[in-house]
Amino acid sequence: MTDQENTSARTWVPPTLSVIVPTFNERENIAPLIEKLEAALAGITFEVIIVDDNSPDGTADLAKQIAAQKSHVRCIHRIGRRGLSSACIEGMASSAAQFVAVIDADHQHDEAILPEMLERARDGADIVVGSRYTGEGSSQDGFSASRQKGSQLATRLSGILTGKALSDPMSGFFLLRRSLFNQIVPRLSREGFKILLDIIATGNRQLGRKLVITEVPYTFRPRFAGESKMSALVVAQFLGLIVSQISRGILPTSFLLFSLVGASGVVVHLSVLTLAFEVFGFNFANSQLLATLVAMTTNYLLNNELTYADKKLRGRRFWTGLLSFYLVCSFGTLANVSVASVLFEAHIANFIIAGIAGAVMSVVFNYAVTRIFTWR
Repeated sequence: MTDQENTSARTWVPPTLSVIVPTFNERENIAPLIEKLEAALAGITFEVIIVDDNSPDGTADLAKQIAAQKSHVRCIHRIGRRGLSSACIEGMASSAAQFVAVIDADHQHDEAILPEMLERARDGADIVVGSRYTGEGSSQDGFSASRQKGSQLATRLSGILTGKALSDPMSGFFLLRRSLFNQIVPRLSREGFKILLDIIATGNRQLGRKLVITEVPYTFRPRFAGESKMSALVVAQFLGLIVSQISRGILPTSFLLFSLVGASGVVVHLSVLTLAFEVFGFNFANSQLLATLVAMTTNYLLNNELTYADKKLRGRRFWTGLLSFYLVCSFGTLANVSVASVLFEAHIANFIIAGIAGAVMSVVFNYAVTRIFTWR
């Protein structure tokens, strides 16, 4: 070890708290957020871990420039990986601190309550949640009326999973012991946007007891800069997470979304078939072929935007992905017909049950194989 390394080792103080900040196009928010964290956590050894999904606006570049000047700032620059939950998991997994916290980069969470959240965890809480809906907490300044109603509905749905009167299970602002995270991380979903909900549901199940959760109220603020990430995709992935957790994780969120897209493909297929056969007078074989191609194409587009948003294919990979999707789904169709025919001809099932079994076989086959060859 060199003299410089010896000096660095002697002066280095391990952080008590790692603050994870997942980012995508948050360049204008990073520097002022770090300054706010430094003010709020004065007297506490902490580090800030920026986990950036290769933002086009150069968030990671700026975070690295700051990290070059401040030893308590780090940046994980992710290439080819996207998604809030997976970013939070990767950030927490990189921490060596006793406690880890997650906070949004947009300044809507009030960093001033972090010291109180840390004290609550030191006093024995498994998870401490920054809540907009308890005590003096408020979300009126940071939400529009429609998002306020949507958030309240999502909170009620989340209560199905948490089994606890938690006022704000949708919060993305929380703190927990790293030892707890280490225990449950193998079971956490990398998909979606509601990592806290997944941590609570998985922790309750994994530890065989209800986690001790306390809440600290805060006022939800307007976004400092940039645009909100809320979209129909977030809503769909949240509903997928609810169903996935109800199935105790047996059905991954991505499989549920893939199946939902597949169901929409049936509607597209029948619509195009009717149009081609009844309206344009194509013969049945050509009508069926056209309907199949259109349905497979719309399924591919929806899966690329929705199910695999974190692995979205672009440019040349979009077109090679489309070809591989056609190929895989063709084999899936053969599997569908084969399984259904065997069940029906062997008098194991009537035509409806046999048809459903074939369709399920096809969905499972297509889902499993496209994860390997298309969205790998």
